[in-house]
Amino acid sequence: MAHESSASAPETPAPGALTGKTALVTGAARRVGAAIARGLHGAGASVLLHYRSSGDDAARLAAELNQTRPGSAATAECDLLRVAELPALVAEAARAFGGLDILVNNASTFYPTPVGDIGEIDWEDLIGTNLKAPLFLAQAAAPLLHARQGLIINLADIHGTRPLRRYPVYSLAKAGVIMLTKCLARELGPHVRVNAVAPGPVMWPEDGLDEALQARIISGTALKRAGSAADVARACVFFATEAPYVTGQVLAVDGGRSIGW
Repeated sequence: MAHESSASAPETPAPGALTGKTALVTGAARRVGAAIARGLHGAGASVLLHYRSSGDDAARLAAELNQTRPGSAATAECDLLRVAELPALVAEAARAFGGLDILVNNASTFYPTPVGDIGEIDWEDLIGTNLKAPLFLAQAAAPLLHARQGLIINLADIHGTRPLRRYPVYSLAKAGVIMLTKCLARELGPHVRVNAVAPGPVMWPEDGLDEALQARIISGTALKRAGSAADVARACVFFATEAPYVTGQVLAVDGGRSIGW
């Protein structure tokens, strides 16, 4: 319930609203993850850029960010499916920058698994990367985040509530991320906030997508255009800088596609 008070209107956060804070972004070397890292860094945060196999891309991004602000970015390699290694990844953020304020669970695998062709390896990979790793990484990061009144941002998907045809395992993994966000918000409050961003058509798959299908997807949005990785990054920066009383929520960044199916 909204409550009016005589207090002055809140000020817009300064460009350095995250100065002195540290963010760990998984899958940060490229695409949406890189945009999120740039957005948080642009707001003043130091960032640990996680990668699994894109070491060159991660190194280039770290060099770019450090050129802007020396000593503000570092990289860390980790296979997120190896749960035993996740505490070390979190510890690296603390070692590099003195603590951890923001965990962004962005890393993801995405490919079709039509019913009849689903293999156990598909299940282990898609559930592992999209749902299992965020849970165990959040668990490993919780003490550090608790100490700094921190924030977890999970990357969900609008298909976590409306299944994507031929992608049942991915869709149910992202549905799990949505529930994970709500569960963690209850479990880790009041000291840690947990929210999610659910992108829609903001970046097409790297292996391409039929132009007619792209046009059909865009026509299903209320804004009649595709979004961008920067739109997702701005939502993450919003949660980190302007939403201190928001937790357990999922913000769709989809141009209105989820209301116009």
